[in-house]
Amino acid sequence: MWALTFDRTRERWETSTGMVKEQVPMPVLDESGPDKRDQSQVIIKVRYAGFCGSDRGIWWRKSFGDMVDSSLTHDGQDKRIFGHELLGEIVEVGSRVQDKYGYKPGDIVTTESHIVCGTCTQCRLGELHVCAKERIIGISTDGCFAEYVKLPAKSLWRTDIDRIRPEVAAIQEPFGNGVHACQVTDLRGKNVAVLGCGTIGLFAVLIARGMGARKVIGVELDPHHAEIARQLGCDVVLTPAMPPADAPWKSDPALREAILDLTDGDGVDVAMEMAGVHSSLNNAVRVTRRGGHVVLFGVKNGDAVIEDAHRVIMNGLTIHGVVGRRIFQTWHQTRALLESRDNGIQDAIWNTILRRGEGTMVPIESWERNAFEETIKGNPKTLIRFAG
Repeated sequence: MWALTFDRTRERWETSTGMVKEQVPMPVLDESGPDKRDQSQVIIKVRYAGFCGSDRGIWWRKSFGDMVDSSLTHDGQDKRIFGHELLGEIVEVGSRVQDKYGYKPGDIVTTESHIVCGTCTQCRLGELHVCAKERIIGISTDGCFAEYVKLPAKSLWRTDIDRIRPEVAAIQEPFGNGVHACQVTDLRGKNVAVLGCGTIGLFAVLIARGMGARKVIGVELDPHHAEIARQLGCDVVLTPAMPPADAPWKSDPALREAILDLTDGDGVDVAMEMAGVHSSLNNAVRVTRRGGHVVLFGVKNGDAVIEDAHRVIMNGLTIHGVVGRRIFQTWHQTRALLESRDNGIQDAIWNTILRRGEGTMVPIESWERNAFEETIKGNPKTLIRFAG
């Protein structure tokens, strides 16, 4: 079968980019192993797979290299198949799957990308999204940038493609990131700033509107993404100033003043930092009103400088670190938001973010590395069509 891979016997992580399209063996269910793991696994024929920000980090070798390498060593392998966003059809199930999980061949599913252990302290407390021993599909175990993928049935999520069109259904996982970020505090009637209108930030704009935000202010450098944010319902989109080269952590005073003007001098009730940029973190803190909430979703490795750190305390700010989705609470809310046609969210994703598939959909048969790189540079969201 065709798959997009990295092979550490073929290339070095530090000196390579991209992914390699190649023929690899199809996954199989083998219940003869000592742990009988495959009794609870399924084989899925992938229809669509989404290419996300994590995959961009992998493509440019900016993130996850240590996880890929250590997991390959742990598994005694050298090749990793990437990808963790999918919509597909179950074609084979292990002997325990139907009785225990209710799945059968022919079911249409997507998946939670975090495979959790179920035994660590967090899992036993019901906090599965912060499992201490999680494995991530397409990073620390083989993923869905392939015609077929083997996954644990416990991670799957049944999807009704009569209610959610297949191309949108394939990206429920990243949409759920936005849902989780928007659920950590009540957004009804609130002024919300979304700092960083990449894919998850754009989802957050839609979700904040759908959850009753009073005003949504976008903050985005890229003019193309800024225009999409306006189309999706931002009341205004502001362009932050670039910080000085010798102080990349510095916030933008003009941005703060502009947001104060838009919020009767108070600042926003909720600032959502979605960019993972050092200065954006400080911008988020500085534009939030006293007693407000700062939601941190964007990821940046290394240390950070917080300007006027005492103001976080003196202003009584609540800071939330958000990762992944609550399993499976967030998925229920995701389903409700996408299946409802009254809120316009599903149509906005298809028409505006995915542009009805025009230039955002790449068939695996014609996938070519350099052309695909240009596609992901020009679109906030790209789908790979395997069997759709």
